[in-house]
Amino acid sequence: MVDKLSNDEIAKALETLPGWSREGDEIRKQYSFNDFLGSIAFVNAVAKLAEDAQHHPDITINYNKVSLALTTHDAGGLSERDVALASRADAAAKH
Repeated sequence: MVDKLSNDEIAKALETLPGWSREGDEIRKQYSFNDFLGSIAFVNAVAKLAEDAQHHPDITINYNKVSLALTTHDAGGLSERDVALASRADAAAKH
């Protein structure tokens, strides 16, 4: 079982994740790329990270924009797993 983060823990985590925002039991961010291929390359990188972590985001692709939404269903809200994957996604977006 994964522990759900408190509201204070979520707020502190979001301070370290620029561009991420909380919407209920999810954190979300939209990334922009130069073109569709850039979006797909990012999605493929996130897919690999998600498989490695066994933690999968909701992903929406709109041409050169990709939106990620993260929550931990097992915890009934946000957990450290969401914070970790968000950080890894941010790093992948920089490459």
